[in-house]
Amino acid sequence: MGRTDRASLLIHVDRPTVFAALTTEEALLRWLAPAGMRSRFERFDMREGGSYRLVLTYDDSSGSPGKSSADSDTSDVRIARIVDGERIVQEVDFESDDPAFHGTMRMEWNLRAVEEGTEVEVVARDVPAGIGARDHAEGITSSLVNLAALLEP
Repeated sequence: MGRTDRASLLIHVDRPTVFAALTTEEALLRWLAPAGMRSRFERFDMREGGSYRLVLTYDDSSGSPGKSSADSDTSDVRIARIVDGERIVQEVDFESDDPAFHGTMRMEWNLRAVEEGTEVEVVARDVPAGIGARDHAEGITSSLVNLAALLEP
């Protein structure tokens, strides 16, 4: 069993608005890539039982080479469960020749309505050993900050 990483952020908009940003291709392309990266989908089928293939490309890979190529991280993501407006569970496999990045990471995106808006919690279970805890925390937090920047007035 691998490591579990968590992050959360309060976003000052309603839960349906946040959920839409977690499930539409156009919105995901605008906020999902952490700072210093760009994203693109090679395929996209966001539904329970669906999947997508995501390529994250570093703006400058000199300090952090990619897992899949010199400048990118590619992952195949299966949608294990969707609870409309509340939760998305994804199973993520990274494309890499390095065994330290092998294994399936389970990412849960949980939304909870609160008086001030929506609390978004990300729980990543069985994180591959090759993904540093600090780097992962920074990446998840950066994505959440991007999401807030996209949605908040």
